[in-house]
Order: sequence, then structure tokens, then C-alpha cells
Amino acid sequence: MTDSTIPPEVTDDIRSLLADAGITEDVELISRILATGVGLGLDTTSRLDLKITSAALSEMRLAFRLFAPYRDVPKVTVFGSARTRPDDPLYVRTVELARELASRGWMVVTGAGPGIMQAAAEGAGPDNSLGVSIRLPFEEKPNAIVAASARNVAMKYFFTRKLMLVKESSGFVCMPGGFGTLDEMFELLTLQQTGKAEPTPIVLLDATGGDFWQGLQRFADDHLIPSGVISPDDLDRVLITDSAEAAAEEITGFWRNYDSLRWMGDRLVLRLRARPSDAEIDDLNERFSHLLTHGRIERTGPRRREVAEDDRVDLPRLIMHFDQFRVGELFHLIRAVNAFDSAPPASPPVQRRA
Repeated sequence: MTDSTIPPEVTDDIRSLLADAGITEDVELISRILATGVGLGLDTTSRLDLKITSAALSEMRLAFRLFAPYRDVPKVTVFGSARTRPDDPLYVRTVELARELASRGWMVVTGAGPGIMQAAAEGAGPDNSLGVSIRLPFEEKPNAIVAASARNVAMKYFFTRKLMLVKESSGFVCMPGGFGTLDEMFELLTLQQTGKAEPTPIVLLDATGGDFWQGLQRFADDHLIPSGVISPDDLDRVLITDSAEAAAEEITGFWRNYDSLRWMGDRLVLRLRARPSDAEIDDLNERFSHLLTHGRIERTGPRRREVAEDDRVDLPRLIMHFDQFRVGELFHLIRAVNAFDSAPPASPPVQRRA
């Protein structure tokens, strides 16, 4: 704890409290959480702000506990409208997608409401569904499938709900929807573009012949790209399709060879599932040297810090001086390593603890 406003004796009391509670792991982090609460009191924070802080922290704890038993199971979050009816082709397409992903060993995470959220839970089945619902005076109540399995946590705030819907998943599917769906979709794109989230597959799925997401592509081509507010390839990271099978292939295929990444100072380490050949390394350097600040993309073993932390030490690696200002273009490199002849068949990603 580094908050100089908290008296040293209070810091000692916090540590004693944790010891008395039997907490022996991550003591520093938990101490910091408690110290922040003390700091809020010393700051004479308003009651409303304290209520927001308290509710957010409590809801996050409940959500962490909900997801903890399934930490090692890959998950995909499905976003879509709560107003989509069961006889809508979009509902049917969502059921198909969720059923296909569940058959491949994935769990489906939704906002636990009706409409598209219920369709995803229906397709995946209660054993493969998790829900993070929002408390509203209308629309949002846990659907029967999620409610029956008790695999749901209800939240007061959209920001904590959105955190959990994004944090826990290794892939995302957006169905046509309203303000909420578009908000979630644009936040996903922003997190990827800015490098604030690790690269993950994003699919914009429609019913057969639907052009909802094609309209978004046209808006980007006609307005966003010409005005310079996004890059010409920013939407290349997204698959726009009306095929549930293609959507499932995009989600699972993203993890065919790419496993994870880690920054080591100014160097980027990509962990792969299979060791690339010399010719494949040469091809990467020829195609992606413009994304490096200097040097080449090279093979490497686990770095010293990775070994000390036992962080995926069994996997082959690539290391490079990747230009951090171009982190939004990482998906190009990931797609290239997934297309290697040396890459194994697609398999679910290994869920990693932070």
C-alpha cells in the first residue's frame, strides 16, 4: 500500500485483519482494496459515491464467484436484442450458433434476458450457459433457462455487467440489436483497436440474407474511413456473416495456433501451439516488418519471468519489437500464424489466470 494519507498503524491493522481472517495469498492486493475503502472515508466521499463503490465491488465479487468454477472452460459472449421474438429468423440463427459452439466444448455467456439472450441459452443448454443480468423495471429478468440452473448474477450497473461479459470470454458474437447491442459492439472494437484487451475473434452475425451489419460496413466505408476517424482495415478484424457455421469456425479457428501474448518491456512475445518453420518465420518478417520498430521476428523459448511464473512455458514462442502504436493491427499477425502449415487443428483456448 502506498497511500500516504493512511496512517501506518491503520496499514498494520489491515494486515493483522487479513491474517486473522486466514488470508495468505495476494495479501498485498487485498490490503490495497481495504486501504482504498479507508481512503474513501478519509476523503469524506459523498454517500452516493460510496453506495456506487460498495455496490460495484459487491457485484464484481458475486460475478467472480459465478465464473470461478468454469475458469478452464472457453466461453463466447453473445450480444443481441431482448426484443427479438422466438419466431424471428435471428432467434433461430442464434440457437443454431449456440448449439454448434456448445458441441465444440464452449460455454455461452449472455445478459440472461429474453430475446437473443434466451435464444443463445436455449441453443447451448442450461449446462453450458452463464448469465449476467441487469436489474431494470422492464425487459431484463433472467430467462427461464439461465434461472433454472441458478448460473446467473444480477447487477445494478451496466458498467460492472459489461466488464464481466467481456472479461471472461475468448470470443464474441453480436446479433442485430438496438442501442445496448451497438454500445457493446463498439466497445469491443474500441478495446481491440486500442490494445486495451487481448485480441479475440468478433463475429457480426445476421439471419440469412440480412444486411444489418452490411449497413455498418457501408457507413464505415462512406463516412468513417474517408473522414480519417478509423483506419481502412479496422473492420477487417470482424467477420460479417449470415452463417452460424462460419461464425463458429471464426471463433474456434482464431485459436488454431495462436495461444496468448505477453509484453516484456518493449518486446512482444506471442505464444503458439506449434513450432513454426524457418520458412514461416521468413515469411512473417517479409510481410510484417512494417509493424516492428526494429529487428526481426524470431523464435524464442520462455523468458526468465515466464519461467519464474510458470506461464505457458511448454509452448513455442515468437518475440519481436512490435510497434505499440500499431497494436490494433496485431490481428493481421495472428491470422498469419493461424494459417501456417505447421499449425495444429483448431481447439479451444486455454483460459489463463491474470
